[in-house]
Amino acid sequence: MRLPPLNALRAFEAAARHGGFVGASEELHVTRGAISRHVKLLEDHLGVLLFVREAQGVRLTAAGTRLQPVLAEAFRAIAGEAERIASDTADLRIICPPATSIRWLLPNLESFRKRHPDIRVRLTTDFHGDIGFDTTEYDIGFSVEHWPRMAGAYFTQTLFPVLLTPAVAPTLANGRDIPRLPADLADHVLLHETSAHADWKAWLDAFEVESVDPSSGHDFPNLDMATRAAVMGTGLVMSDLVLCRAELEAGLLVAPFPDMICTSRFGGICIMCARDRRQEHKIEAFIAWAIELGQAEAARLKQL
Repeated sequence: MRLPPLNALRAFEAAARHGGFVGASEELHVTRGAISRHVKLLEDHLGVLLFVREAQGVRLTAAGTRLQPVLAEAFRAIAGEAERIASDTADLRIICPPATSIRWLLPNLESFRKRHPDIRVRLTTDFHGDIGFDTTEYDIGFSVEHWPRMAGAYFTQTLFPVLLTPAVAPTLANGRDIPRLPADLADHVLLHETSAHADWKAWLDAFEVESVDPSSGHDFPNLDMATRAAVMGTGLVMSDLVLCRAELEAGLLVAPFPDMICTSRFGGICIMCARDRRQEHKIEAFIAWAIELGQAEAARLKQL
């Protein structure tokens, strides 16, 4: 049997729920006669009476009593899923490492909202290791170029390079002078954004500084916390020239070796999404905005 007309099903379900045609007509914004005609159409389609018509109103038959809860549950399921789909369409779910979120993405995000007020951004920094994000949970992820990921499964675009140089507060908390030579770092506290100490190792190797132990110093969960510790005068942080720009431009941190800049071993900051979702409006709009912003960052770095 082919499915009954949707309008007839809606009219019957509303009439059954309200216990009559008047309540159904008010809910569906049609006349009482229209509800009656739709119910009659459904009864003819099924070949069975759904209501007993009486002088004082209508009451459900046994068949109507069976059909009403089935339709009520079906309409609830349809409405619920439609709401979830509409919400997913409007929301752009992004996962981004903490320091990149706090120091780059969030300060710039208002410009995206102004450009695309129809897209609601939901950001999380609950980032662990390789991006490998679940594309049923997130639409877009930020990572670095050289971390392993599923080959071919993701569209990736590098936004700007990660350029590194040590940075320190103008006045150290322990009263020591700012280091004048790279070898002087052996007498100072190194601040690390992770326990891997990768950025300090990369910089010390790049400039062949052998007298400094890259495993010494204090470990932090991310660059933001390490940078804040450096501003307090605790030690030297391996600054990212984009993510630490605010402190460097404000003079809260200074670079003792301004000409000694190297790239991160992990490559630049990149944006990612599932390749088969690249053309979705909300994803395409955000990636285009991020690439534009990243190009401006890369241009600034070339002027250093």
